Amino acid sequence: MRTLPGEGGVISPETLRAAVRPENVHFARQTLLCLENTHNVAGGKVFPLEEFAAVASEARDLGLGVHLDGARLFNAAVATGTPASAWCEHADTVSVCSSKGLGAPVGSLLAGDEEKIREARRARKAFGGGMRQAGIIAAASLYAFEHNVERLHEDHRRAKRLADGLREAGYGVDEPETNIVLVEVGETGAFLRDLAHEGVLATPWTGGRIRLCTHLDAGDSEVDATIEAASRLLVSGESVR
Repeated sequence: MRTLPGEGGVISPETLRAAVRPENVHFARQTLLCLENTHNVAGGKVFPLEEFAAVASEARDLGLGVHLDGARLFNAAVATGTPASAWCEHADTVSVCSSKGLGAPVGSLLAGDEEKIREARRARKAFGGGMRQAGIIAAASLYAFEHNVERLHEDHRRAKRLADGLREAGYGVDEPETNIVLVEVGETGAFLRDLAHEGVLATPWTGGRIRLCTHLDAGDSEVDATIEAASRLLVSGESVR
């Protein structure tokens, strides 16, 4: 696997073209381009449809298949008003997640043509991913897709409210596009321990930042509690930003 540089998770056709090696016995064969929407490490940023279509077209010209990691694809769709299918049209396979913002306890799904799904089923079985009596898991995922997609805008609203509150408290915060909030705290280990002591759990991130996510189980009161807890850490001097 090779990672490609991008801006906010967006890869350009030029970057892709420059990274593809010529056919040579000394190189591994390149067959697939994997793109993510929304982009996790970039803080939930949307991969714009026009740019997505352009790099996917370049991949096909280079003889590559295209896979869309759409774990948060419906966040992108709700944030932009663009149907999820618009991105899917430019991919050969698409994975989506029914947990995360959609609220199911577990579950990811893979979409593709009949041949690719047949091979995926075989690979799943070969690597021990098969499950019996999985209907109760499928039922939770089905409920999530039928009831919890449109409500994602509530998570986005709360993420913006959380970012604004933390910024007002004195933290450096990236402006969220969807449901992920990246906050500059300095030494993340100590800060996360202090924050957990205040009753708030978060994830360490890169560059002295932590990641906070809004989701189905985090309402307005949880957002307020997080802002208040982080503010207390600054006032008390326990934060080591």
